[in-house]
Amino acid sequence: MNFCPQTEEKGTHCRTRNFFQMDINTTKLLLFFVAGILAKENTEVKVTCSPRGLECNKTALHLEMEECGGRFKNDMAELDPQNWCNLTHFISEYHYFTSCTENNAVKIGCFWPHPVVEHYIILIHKQFFSNCSYIPMAWTGIREDTSTLTIHILIIVTVFLTLAMVTSVVWCSRQR
Repeated sequence: MNFCPQTEEKGTHCRTRNFFQMDINTTKLLLFFVAGILAKENTEVKVTCSPRGLECNKTALHLEMEECGGRFKNDMAELDPQNWCNLTHFISEYHYFTSCTENNAVKIGCFWPHPVVEHYIILIHKQFFSNCSYIPMAWTGIREDTSTLTIHILIIVTVFLTLAMVTSVVWCSRQR
C-alpha cells in the first residue's frame, strides 16, 4: 500500500515520512504494552483508611500485631542469624508480616499505618535488624560502580537518541 502522493520528486521525502510514521506507530504500540505491564502490577486497590462505622480498637490492634509478629519471629528463628541482614533470605516472610499488619488494622477498623502498628514494626526492626549496616547493592550481587556506570550509559544513550529524533523531525519538516 502506497501512502505517498504521486509527485515528480524521486520519492525520498515520501520514504522518510513513511519511515517516521511507522516509527511513531511502533512507539505508540510500545508505550501501550509498557502501560499495560505497569497497570497489571497495580490493579489491586486497597482501602487503608478506617471503614465507616467501625471504631479503632487499639487493644485488639495490639493483639493482632502480636499475632503477625509472632509468626514473623518464628520464621526468623528458622533463619540463620547471619542472614538476617540479607533481604533475599526473608523477603517473603517480611512481606507476609507487613501485609498481615495492614490487613488486620483495616479489619479492626483502624487506618494503616497506625501509631500502634508503627511502634510494633519499629520494635521488630530493633530486634532483628539493629546490627545491620548499609551495604550498597548487597542483595543484587552487583558492585555499585558497575550499576552506576550502566545507568550513566543508558542516560547518555537516551539523551542522544532524543536529540537525534528531534533533529530528524526538524530536518524533515524543513524539507517540506
